[in-house]
Amino acid sequence: MKTDSTLIISPSGVRGVVGKGLSPDIVAKLACAFGKMMGEKILVGYDTRTSNDMFKYAVFSALLSVGCNVVDLGICPTPSLQLMIKEMGANGGIVITGSHNPPEWNALKFVRGDGLFLFPEEGKNLIDIYREDTVKLSPWDRLGKLSKDNSAIPRHIKKVIQLVDCEKIKVKRFKVVVDACNGAGAFATPLLLEKLGCEVVKLNCEAKGNFAHLPEPVPHNLQDLSRIVKEVGADIGFAQDADADRLALVSERGEALSEEYTLMLACNFVLQNKKGLVVTNVSTSRAIDDIAAKFSCPVKRTPVGDIHVSRCMREKGAVIGGEGNGGVIFPPLNYARDGIMAAALILNHLANENISLSSLVDSLPRYYMLKQKIKNLRVDFEKLKQSLRSDFSSHELDFTDGVKILLPEGWIHIRASGTEPVLRVIAEAKDKKTAENLSRLALDKIFSFRK
Repeated sequence: MKTDSTLIISPSGVRGVVGKGLSPDIVAKLACAFGKMMGEKILVGYDTRTSNDMFKYAVFSALLSVGCNVVDLGICPTPSLQLMIKEMGANGGIVITGSHNPPEWNALKFVRGDGLFLFPEEGKNLIDIYREDTVKLSPWDRLGKLSKDNSAIPRHIKKVIQLVDCEKIKVKRFKVVVDACNGAGAFATPLLLEKLGCEVVKLNCEAKGNFAHLPEPVPHNLQDLSRIVKEVGADIGFAQDADADRLALVSERGEALSEEYTLMLACNFVLQNKKGLVVTNVSTSRAIDDIAAKFSCPVKRTPVGDIHVSRCMREKGAVIGGEGNGGVIFPPLNYARDGIMAAALILNHLANENISLSSLVDSLPRYYMLKQKIKNLRVDFEKLKQSLRSDFSSHELDFTDGVKILLPEGWIHIRASGTEPVLRVIAEAKDKKTAENLSRLALDKIFSFRK
């Protein structure tokens, strides 16, 4: 992976700060490489960021120049584009979205013909083509053609509704506040909820790209949503990131829940109806193991990144999976993180249980998780791992992604982010004090290996 303060190019895509690391020429070169690699028909969608008019035309031009026929899906959630690739028989797709990153960031996500993101080995091949810079452009009479299709969101919602008990949800007449952060879910999620018979209160549901708060759906960014849920007496609040592949929740009490609860609730609901394998990443809460054990179901963990989870789910035949960042993957729809599908599953769960969200959450295993980002720190990771092997030789260490230390009182996970130039440190335990102690232990160790 190549990283600096403003650009990250890795097998999972490219992202950076607009006008600094990320520029139209880089975007165009990557799109050329992708078009040459994937084939004739490519779908393009994007979130609402103000830089997307600049980048979408760079992507269109690049794909057309290598002979690809481009279908412009307009502003749409990432999972909508992933679903449309299969629906339309396209060879692949590009989503222009900075996802959960701040508004000055943007990125390209590259999608295969089966609706999954590029596998790591394919992403590496794409980067090799990009760096070789030898893509041959098509002559004037073999250029691709550009067309427009506005059906991605309606088709996505229609399929979601078919996978839940729509009538049971409608009977409940849930009052729901939606905070789409003025992102790609601004139209899609309220439309879904209206079709499910909900009374919808819209917050930041204008697809204008001027985010009302940082788009990552973590409790700190959901203060307005929490306040509105209480003020209007809503049953639940939903928050999504800029491309709507993640979902976070606010209870009827106005409590912003850790995004870990989204996957917990989805697993709890799905496993009641169909037992089977659950797949998640190594950074997700241990509560997932507890919930799966309640239904006598196995859990498999992968490296962080939805492609690792999606790929494993498909290969192993999992019934539910996702990541603890609010990303739920439901195979009957698609092997993609989907904040719209997640909202429907959770409403179905509430309708079945006939209790409040806070009561449902209280019935789940309770852990305390502390997530931290360390910016601008260079660490000798190999020496750090060697030291951790020695210090914790009597405990289980997992090197699936970075290093995870499993202790009787909890766990610590240390890894370099693939989406931001930061080091991520996560600690989880049964109580706040123990989690804080574990986090402090990890940070002390990390800083002792600063370069």
